[in-house]
Amino acid sequence: MIRILAVGGVLFSLTPALAGVAVAASISNSGASSIVLIVVENGNRAEVSLDAGGSDSICPTGCFVTLPNGDRLGLAGGETVDIKDGIATIK
Repeated sequence: MIRILAVGGVLFSLTPALAGVAVAASISNSGASSIVLIVVENGNRAEVSLDAGGSDSICPTGCFVTLPNGDRLGLAGGETVDIKDGIATIK
């Protein structure tokens, strides 16, 4: 089960711990235009581009993602995230 926690405008996704298993988060863009996400993982910042209808696997060890609209997500890895028109839905 995934729980969402909002603290100071930052959304955190809490999932049960997977001891010793690295599972990346799956992220997809179901919007009509391409997007660029800012991903910070282990202190390293990277930009991830997703074309309309595109998807990628990110954050096997957890990360923070900044969406095009400025919202931030905390991911533990293993989540499925769909972004449409700048709004993220975590499944």
